[in-house]
Parts: sequence; structure tokens; C-alpha cells
Amino acid sequence: MVLSTGSGAEALSFSENSRVDLVVLDLGLPDIAGTEVARELRSRSDVPIVILTAMSAEKDRIAGLELGADDYVTKPFSPRELVLRVQAVLRRGRLPQEAGGRVAYGDGELVIDEGRREVLVRGLPVELTPTEFGVLVALAAAPGRVYSRYELINRVRGYEFEGYERTVDSHVKNLRRKVEADPAHPEMVETVLGGGYRLGLRRDP
Repeated sequence: MVLSTGSGAEALSFSENSRVDLVVLDLGLPDIAGTEVARELRSRSDVPIVILTAMSAEKDRIAGLELGADDYVTKPFSPRELVLRVQAVLRRGRLPQEAGGRVAYGDGELVIDEGRREVLVRGLPVELTPTEFGVLVALAAAPGRVYSRYELINRVRGYEFEGYERTVDSHVKNLRRKVEADPAHPEMVETVLGGGYRLGLRRDP
């Protein structure tokens, strides 16, 4: 079932009172700024969010992704493109059918259960968006290996994503807020200048 509304307030009510699998959010709403709706949605859940907007500048895309959105589609767009983007986000959120069990890193500081789509950090569960989870799983596949932004976005998205390599930085920033003891001095998701990102923890035996 698809729920549709032109009101930001009603959209927030839908998300609170109905089971929502994904939100396609147009930032140009008449009653509440779309950015505020996105911020409120993200504060209460990790439901996947795909933003629609006429603002196509890189700074606008990054601002949208830093709100916690999983994807950002600029107008004009084809219905087929939107459907493909939505399908890609939903695929990332599904439970992998053949994924392994729990894998620990850094003497148990980080635990990832890809099959259950669960992450524990210092023993506590952490809720990640599908994109954040995808970035973490990609890095954890080879701890210490440096992944370029291009590699990460293609591993996570699963398709070419023209002009969006830099948006990986926004997802990494959001991920660090949730998993790092001190996001300003990350020890799990490390930046390699001129290279990209790597997982700074060793896989436990």
C-alpha cells in the first residue's frame, strides 16, 4: 500500500501511526520545510528516506544526505529513475539471504551480524540506515583496506552513481556519529588522505 500526502505534518503522522518501509520526501512542502520533516523522521526512526528536490548543487545534496537521507533525486527526473533508486534503497535494507553470522572487530568493540542486519558498538545496539549499514559492511569486508569513495558508492549503491562520490563523506559523517566514541577523532572508520576510508579495527579471531 502506498500512502500519499502533500502535507509535511500528515506525513509525520503517517510515519508515526503506520508501518512505513520507505519515505519519498519532496522538500517543497507547503506547511513544514521538507528538511524539518526529514530531520524529524530521522530522529524517531531509521526508515529509508529518498529526497526529491529541484536543488541540484553539490552543497544541497550533501545537506540533504547529512540529514540522514539514503538517496537524493533532483528534478526533473524520470519515473523509471525514481523507481530504480527506491528499489536499490529497499534492497540494501533487506536481510541478506546468504550472509554470515556475527563477526567481531577490535576485541569485540564492534560486532556486525549481516544476516540479522544488527550492529553492536561497545556492547550496545546501534540503529543504522541502509546506506550507513552498507558502508560499514563494505569497509568491514577487508579491515585495513583503503576503499576510495568511488568504490564505496558503487559497492553500496550497486550501480553507477554519477557525480555522487563526494556524498559518501556525508554518510560516513552520519555513521561516525553513531559508532565512534569521539566522532572528531575516529578510530573505527578512518580517513586516509588522498585515498578514501578504511576500517581501523582488526577482525577478531
